[in-house]
Amino acid sequence: MATDSTPGSVTLQEELLRRARARAGTRPAAPVPTAVHAQGPAPLSHAQRRMWLMDRLGQGGSLYSVPFATRLHGPLDVDAFTVALTALVRRHAVLRTRYGQRGDEPYQETLPAPGTIAVPVVEVDGDGAQALAEEARRPFDLAAGPLPRALVLRHGPQDHTVLLTFHHITIDGGSLETVADELTQLYAAAVDGRPHEQPEPPQYPDYARREHAAAGRLDAGLGHWTRRLAGAVPLRLPRPAHPSAGLGTRPAVARTTKLDASVLPALRELGRQHRATLFTVSLAAAFAALQRFTGEDDLVIGCAGTHREGAAMRGLVGLCVNTLPIRVNLSGNPEFGILVDRVRDALLEAQEHRDVPFDLILERLGAAARDADGTPLVRVTADVLREPTALPLPGTVAEPVEVGLGEAKFDLSFGLMDIDEPACLVQYGQAALATEAGDQLADAFADLLAAVAVDPELTLSRLPGRPWAVPADDDCHPAETRLRTHPQVSDAAVPQPTTGPLIAYAVLRETGGPSPAELRAHLRSVLARELVPAAVTLLDAMPRSADGALDAARLPGAASASALNGDRAHAVTAAFTALLGRTPAPDDDFFVLGGHSLIAVQLAERLRTGLRLPLTGLDVMQNRTPRALAALLDARETERAAAASTAPPVSRTRRARKGTVLVTGGTGGVGAFLLRELVAQGRPVLALARPESAHLVAGDGVDVVEGDLTDLDGLRAAVESADAVIHAACTFTRPEVDVAAMEAMVDAWHSGPFVFVSSVDAYGRPTEPWVAEESASQQPLSAYGQAKLDCEQMLMRAAGTGGRGGASVVRSPIVWGPHDRLRDQLRWGATGLLYQAALAGEPITLPRPGTAGRDWYGAPWVHAAALARAVTACLDTPVHGVANALSGHVAWQDLAAELRTLLAGDSEIQLAERVHPDLDHPWQYRADRLATALREQPGEDWQSVLAAMVDTSQA
Repeated sequence: MATDSTPGSVTLQEELLRRARARAGTRPAAPVPTAVHAQGPAPLSHAQRRMWLMDRLGQGGSLYSVPFATRLHGPLDVDAFTVALTALVRRHAVLRTRYGQRGDEPYQETLPAPGTIAVPVVEVDGDGAQALAEEARRPFDLAAGPLPRALVLRHGPQDHTVLLTFHHITIDGGSLETVADELTQLYAAAVDGRPHEQPEPPQYPDYARREHAAAGRLDAGLGHWTRRLAGAVPLRLPRPAHPSAGLGTRPAVARTTKLDASVLPALRELGRQHRATLFTVSLAAAFAALQRFTGEDDLVIGCAGTHREGAAMRGLVGLCVNTLPIRVNLSGNPEFGILVDRVRDALLEAQEHRDVPFDLILERLGAAARDADGTPLVRVTADVLREPTALPLPGTVAEPVEVGLGEAKFDLSFGLMDIDEPACLVQYGQAALATEAGDQLADAFADLLAAVAVDPELTLSRLPGRPWAVPADDDCHPAETRLRTHPQVSDAAVPQPTTGPLIAYAVLRETGGPSPAELRAHLRSVLARELVPAAVTLLDAMPRSADGALDAARLPGAASASALNGDRAHAVTAAFTALLGRTPAPDDDFFVLGGHSLIAVQLAERLRTGLRLPLTGLDVMQNRTPRALAALLDARETERAAAASTAPPVSRTRRARKGTVLVTGGTGGVGAFLLRELVAQGRPVLALARPESAHLVAGDGVDVVEGDLTDLDGLRAAVESADAVIHAACTFTRPEVDVAAMEAMVDAWHSGPFVFVSSVDAYGRPTEPWVAEESASQQPLSAYGQAKLDCEQMLMRAAGTGGRGGASVVRSPIVWGPHDRLRDQLRWGATGLLYQAALAGEPITLPRPGTAGRDWYGAPWVHAAALARAVTACLDTPVHGVANALSGHVAWQDLAAELRTLLAGDSEIQLAERVHPDLDHPWQYRADRLATALREQPGEDWQSVLAAMVDTSQA
């Protein structure tokens, strides 16, 4: 929705102008756009940097997707819309920008204008809400460039929904108005077949450069915010005692309550009497509701501020927002009208310093501005929501469509909906607020708005609402409760430490159960972050006294206040010292020492590289002391050692035997089967793997060379040291990395065979239902498919030259097999779409045969073991071209029915005259060249392999 999150009335603007003039001459002027466009990479703006950090910390996903959908009644010219959208992306550099990192600093780089932006059209029944949500939730890859995605749902001949999905790093609410206006004009010109000349807009990279150059002018503002927020602490909200299993990252609950038609006019009149906007009054109501709910008088609520000032910024597309922390003292039981005055003054003061990025404020405040789990000061926000922006294409009647992502950016948000049918909204994260508490607060907010509309002289104590009665804590830690209810755990304990990190202890029912990492991942999925132990330790038996009580003194690794010892503890201390400039004590807090989000990312990268153990910035923020972080790393080293101990020791040097085969992607699902097949054939293997994953592939007959697809020098060296190459690694989302890696490998390839595991996506969208091997590719190709095709052509051009051996391209469809990485398909893509619906018992809608002129829709598939046999066969007998590797084809209807049977579900399978994008696959592929190697072995039929994948995923 478009939002009114900054004061906008005449009286308030006059007051702001008066104060600005009074301070003119003492405050440096903000930089304004110019027509000069610098070239090359640009720094990130402060707002972009926040988005980039969230992505690096693993807190991105669909949380920062910005869906923009409109239902259009009337004729829609899809070709003209494609032309218009492509022209829009050419006009605005920020819409075709990728985000990289040099050293510790991120940067943005404008990509060349695309030839065209794909606009797929999908036939749907009903409103297509599920298809819109699924499209909007698809993640972006910031390193590849977050081009806007388009999707058109066709409800009827003259009834469509157009969805554009942006990443928030490229756009804000104010930008959507510009996008809608320009797209409308560009579409009209395309329909008429005429050129449309628009003035050149300001470019966001220039804005970011100017902001970066003017960073020195923020010192005075930072000083103001440091004084203003001194002593403020994050609000404690009543979290659910036992969150539901299966929660996403930040799943949201939204409670909307209709308001009487008289409420908004009365609130506007109240604002007029107090020289305040409707937003200010609604913000005061949010403060009042929160005070009644928590009993706290010193509260902070965040609202969105904007940097869009003056005509020179008009037409700028990009992220130009900032969070303003509004702190208000509610003591003294004031009347609501007096509270409006207090909020107005606090808001005016915040507006004077709105140019100071909120992240810099948090860095200056340090640990005091964060909760125990790293959550920053602003957990609650408020806004006025107006009618959402629509895309009024000429010749149509436009109706805005809300696309629900179901995720909460903040723990709690208040909204006043200033629309034809006024309402109020309370949204909260399921892991942040107990459902009963959220319901109570939503009811109280609606009642409070109605009450102050009638009588603004009511004091706080007389307003609707009451403090939330927090249930008494159980004696048992929530993590212990969750472990005890795990089907594969027989006993568990989570004693509260006097010092050091929280450690969980568990006893499994039988050997071969979940690892400590898997148990901790389970706890992270069902508990609030601050309740998750730093590590889980497995025991043969729980130490208990004669009466059954836990004997905590006999627990291994019990925390103490002693100094840290060991290589990993010393590495953690050294990393803290290097990045924070001071040597920490074992239990010093990362944020108290001056840490912040970017340093957390840098600290994780330093430790991950030095110790060769997996670690993320989010791990650092959740394990904030050297002791807790060292305990986490100790646990991960234990897991790695346990995995490595199951493999026989490596007994030879890398080039001790001739015929060594280099395998990339060995830690993946396909790679695991390739390594198994090569070792079974007695071939010496050199596996490329990251340092932290090396133990997963090392074993008898397999040596490891450290590296990945981004390490081009390492790739070249690895290829030069081998006698044959099987290239199975792929980033999936970064085609430029895949192509650069292939170029480096081909450059270093001077002898022996080279086998490239490609994809049937390289065929594009063929016109015929049956696709022969080496058929020409048909546009459009996905970025993934185009990258595969580019790599294939590069390899085939080099084959047989300069002493090189034969080259084989093996195009593979969906790969099924009993491996953890392959089971991920039960969560993603076409297989995941059907599996998740069958698991939840939801209806499964499939395209009816004959839809869109296609007689068959389904999945071409190959068993991972069969693919491994086919690929290794090419080492001895290269195909000198392209071969397909398939085990068979399964119609969607048969696959859905089998999944329903395996899951003992009752999902209704429905056939419709529409095709979901993930199910739009009407092609079947010939696989003659490698037929002998692909011949089905016992247990390789599709029902058996699917059962193996499903059974293990349910364990």
